[in-house]
Amino acid sequence: MTTIAAEPQPITVDLARAALVIIDMQRDFLEPGGFGETLGNDIGLLKAAVGPCQATLAAARDAGVLVMHTREGHRPDLSDAPKAKVERGEPSLRIGAPGPMGRILIRGEPGHDIIPELAPLAGEPVIDKPGKGAFYQTDLELMLRNRGIDTLFVCGVTTEVCVNTTVREANDRGYRCVVIADACASYFPEFHAAGLAMIKAQGGIFGWVSQSSAVVEAMAA
Repeated sequence: MTTIAAEPQPITVDLARAALVIIDMQRDFLEPGGFGETLGNDIGLLKAAVGPCQATLAAARDAGVLVMHTREGHRPDLSDAPKAKVERGEPSLRIGAPGPMGRILIRGEPGHDIIPELAPLAGEPVIDKPGKGAFYQTDLELMLRNRGIDTLFVCGVTTEVCVNTTVREANDRGYRCVVIADACASYFPEFHAAGLAMIKAQGGIFGWVSQSSAVVEAMAA
């Protein structure tokens, strides 16, 4: 058992029953020329989370904590993509349209892959999800239950969308979530701040918010 500095209060975690879930650190969202930048976003805001994610990932691996990665994307025939989602936005920038890193948010395309700095090791599960939340239409919950996991360290992008959705899904399923603030990011700083505030509000209505330094220190101990 280890106690981690967090808001709204410290949390004591059994690392043998914890998992690090790294959300959607994909090339299309974080690299120059990717889908995120094509939409006019400042990818530098997302890249700020890479270093803290790397530090946390290294600490988790050293401590033997289960590491899981997620990627948002769809089947090449778009059979798992709702029509309302596919038709959103400019036609040339929609899911499945040709992009600078292959078809946008399509599984198997270069842009869909995780950035090299956080590449999964052999044996680390990669959850391919068709929605914002990592539990929706995936086997994530089954994999966590089979391993006896009760606490999730969550990081990745973006704070207010896929990270927040996953934490809310996890909370409803009875998991304790520790969101690593500096290892998360958004294209919109105000959304990042609001997303973290929502998680820790009202005594931690959805979970706890900590920093990578505190999590790394606890895992090292």
